[in-house]
Amino acid sequence: MTEPLVLYSVSQRIATLSINRPEKRNALNPELVSQLTAALKKAEKDNNVKVIILRAEGGTFSAGADLAYLQQLQQNTYEENLADSENLKNLFTTIYYLPKIVIAQIEGHAIAGGCGLATVCDIIFSVPEANFGYTEVKLGFVPAIVSCFLLRKTSETIAKRILLSGALLTAQEALNYGLITFVTKREEITLNVNNFALSLCNEASANSLMLTKQLIGQTTNADLDKCLSEAVQINAKVRETDDFKKGIAAFISKEKINW
Repeated sequence: MTEPLVLYSVSQRIATLSINRPEKRNALNPELVSQLTAALKKAEKDNNVKVIILRAEGGTFSAGADLAYLQQLQQNTYEENLADSENLKNLFTTIYYLPKIVIAQIEGHAIAGGCGLATVCDIIFSVPEANFGYTEVKLGFVPAIVSCFLLRKTSETIAKRILLSGALLTAQEALNYGLITFVTKREEITLNVNNFALSLCNEASANSLMLTKQLIGQTTNADLDKCLSEAVQINAKVRETDDFKKGIAAFISKEKINW
């Protein structure tokens, strides 16, 4: 029997969701996106769950999209790419609008869509060794959906530096830019994340946590839905461009891209 792409467990009112694709560096594909969205909604409805921890198996949090998925994107119609982009948007908005607090436990690199997945969480713990980055422009792609959230987490100046360069950031740089919340030693991260989650469970009202999260989201992201709608369309359109096809072909064949 095939193992699920997302492992789900509950203890002490904390649901732990573990991305379970370590052999592919936990790269995102449609099946993983769907299973993770479903697991988050399951935790939302679970009366035994007050706080959610999102982590990953293996040494990488998520390396973005996998090769098979990228190859498929080249064959998709515009409508198929639009639907695919909508699914990724739904994953991010599920986390963002979820009435329960989602804590990310990052113990490895979070790149491209994986970086977006990490940083859209409410509280983000990372080990010092993890790198973060939106590398889409280096592949002829656009960090469309993630930009809608990034521009509300940090300044336009920093967002442009991160998104236009496609550079990788250390965990400390990500902390300095406001992308993550804490940097903690690898040997302490599980304990620190669990203690933080338990403090929310034991010291805060679930209703107050929900309303405070909603308040922050509504006051800082009043135009988020409009931004995401435009981002989904851009995401689909860019996949039809020559630069995207050139970038993905070079990435798949591991050749240097001459832009």
